[in-house]
Amino acid sequence: MALSSGIQPSELGFFTSVATAGSLSAAARDLGITTAAVSKRLAQMEARIGMPLVTRTTRRMSLTPEGEVYLEHARRILSEIDDLDQILTRSKGRPSGLLRVNATLGFGRMHVAPVISEYVATYPEVDVQLQLSADPPPLTEDAFDVCVRFGQPPDARIVARKLAPNRRLLCASPKYLRSHGTPHTPADLRQHNCIGIRQGSDAYGVWRLTSGKGTKARTESVHVRGNLTTNDGEIAVNWALQGHGILMRAEWDIERFLRSGRLVQVLPQYATPEADIYAVYQQRHQLSSRIRLFVEFLAARFSEFGK
Repeated sequence: MALSSGIQPSELGFFTSVATAGSLSAAARDLGITTAAVSKRLAQMEARIGMPLVTRTTRRMSLTPEGEVYLEHARRILSEIDDLDQILTRSKGRPSGLLRVNATLGFGRMHVAPVISEYVATYPEVDVQLQLSADPPPLTEDAFDVCVRFGQPPDARIVARKLAPNRRLLCASPKYLRSHGTPHTPADLRQHNCIGIRQGSDAYGVWRLTSGKGTKARTESVHVRGNLTTNDGEIAVNWALQGHGILMRAEWDIERFLRSGRLVQVLPQYATPEADIYAVYQQRHQLSSRIRLFVEFLAARFSEFGK
């Protein structure tokens, strides 16, 4: 009997596990087999395909360009198999399989992680992987099933479920305002120490404030400066609380400090760019019950935002 050649469906999950583990020894631990067995099976795959998928070193490994392509398609195929299983067994089963979630650092820690805790308590057969990042991943990547992000993505091929309204607000501590005065117009911000946040594709150092509504709306772009800059929103909020300057930050992150009086809204008569919260996922995932139910969990938890 001739040996089979080419890609074997049974090896899609194996290769995904190896690539995710980052090394052959780590993959062996995850799979419950020896490192030698992992190496042998990987070598057999490469021999059948006729090209290397992994570059091996003594301590770790990296994927070749062909390995990256294999991984991308393997993840998608395995996800579609999970989706098919969910569709066919919806009436008699519960959601199961792997759910990969991405969110920004601060928001993910404070708001997304608790929702995941509730979700897996309700549906324990779902395995959830949460990755937090300073910037959202490209929408073309297939590394995540659901991304929680701010602002509606421009790509119409992506499903974007609005979870909650969210505004960006200007704020400062009473201590800072007592020492440096309160700005009354956007132009006054140029005379203040403004705390900078470098995140995503936002134009750094430019704050846009709008007065009036409808046809009478007028937006001013103010180039601000300050001696403190970070890519971490939590650090920026702490600097504002300590009296170092004026900050523009999403309402979800500072609302509790505004309520307590530790921060005071600055220029409340001016509107700043919205940062509504969205759950973003590929159109092909719309029938996946584990994704659909997770998005419903997010929507229910975030329903009080902005009220």
